[in-house]
Amino acid sequence: MLSFHRCPRHACRRRNANWRRHGGNHLGCCPRHLDDCFHRQLPGCCGTGPYFAYYVCGAMGLSWQAACAAVVISGFVFFILTVTRVRQAIIKAIPLDLKLAIVAGIGAFITIIGLKNAGIVVATPSTMIGLGNMMQPQAYLTILGVVLAGWMMAKGIRLAMLITILIVAALGIVTGVTPTDGIHNLFSGSFKLLPTETIFQVDFKQMLTVGIVGVLFSITMVDLFDNMSTLIGLSYRAGFMDKQGNIPGLDRALISDSIATMGAGLIGTPTSTAILESAVGIEAGARTGLCALFLAGFFALTLFVAPLLTLVPAFATACVLIIVGYMMLQGTASRINFSDITTGLPCFLTIFMMPFTFNIATGLAFGVISFVLLKFLAGKKEEITLTMAVLAVVFVGILISH
Repeated sequence: MLSFHRCPRHACRRRNANWRRHGGNHLGCCPRHLDDCFHRQLPGCCGTGPYFAYYVCGAMGLSWQAACAAVVISGFVFFILTVTRVRQAIIKAIPLDLKLAIVAGIGAFITIIGLKNAGIVVATPSTMIGLGNMMQPQAYLTILGVVLAGWMMAKGIRLAMLITILIVAALGIVTGVTPTDGIHNLFSGSFKLLPTETIFQVDFKQMLTVGIVGVLFSITMVDLFDNMSTLIGLSYRAGFMDKQGNIPGLDRALISDSIATMGAGLIGTPTSTAILESAVGIEAGARTGLCALFLAGFFALTLFVAPLLTLVPAFATACVLIIVGYMMLQGTASRINFSDITTGLPCFLTIFMMPFTFNIATGLAFGVISFVLLKFLAGKKEEITLTMAVLAVVFVGILISH
């Protein structure tokens, strides 16, 4: 992905980018089966991909090999922070109301991603965001999929979301909006299974040049809080979070995350992190590491049939993302203490800044900073822990340097 987004030198072709994406997914999911308490997918983080491509490999002039080396180092930092229980302490310090707001914010984020992929919500120069062309097949097929999935779920059909994806994908082929050249490419030999151009091509020497410290800090901090927020949201929906907001078995989940990140850099992808789409599997019933093991196996199989994946377009999964967004909001927003403005306002900012900035970590940053400031100014200093105060300072630095 790093070399695919217009990196200046040694750019690889699309087929290699496909291998790195699915190979990274396989690598990230494999460690999950060692922990029988969690299901989540750990692919390359799409948020850091453009950052590497357009800033690190573009404006800074570093090679994608150096960017991959930075990913490996950040994974090692994650591992140290996990072993020393710093990451666990951060998650534990976040108040329950903010954790619920994270869940709701992720639901809103997933929804806007689905609407964007369907073309229902588009960027407009006058109002920044607006309604797309509802006469496009992508838009009305997504609406049809949402209604169909909702109806099947109301009837108690367990595979409702998978059936919906297959039906919408088939209708896309029938209406001619889904490209079918993937079938031809599968037998044309135009893609290779193991692109040696990117595996183990990290460049630690160039990574140590001037300015890389800032890159490492940005990668580590953004992915740390992005992954942490996603883990909180997914754990709540899976029923792993107790009434006090604690998550049993968190250590093993975080260790697998750090290992996957180091492996991602070695094979040539951005940071591996838990993704929102894992909620789809959770809503379908996934609760254990066995599901992640099967998921890793299926990702390994996709290496052989990667061109066929184009038969399932983004709008086919968009309807499921919208449904999952609803489920993430279900039963969470109503539990937040909005009657206390020093708690409710930070939760409100957390929920809406995630989709409006298209970044989970930014939503958490606004929530933590406003929580600490409001509690301090309202004379409720006893509700501010030292960890939360430190987090607020760190988030201020991240927002200023953005």
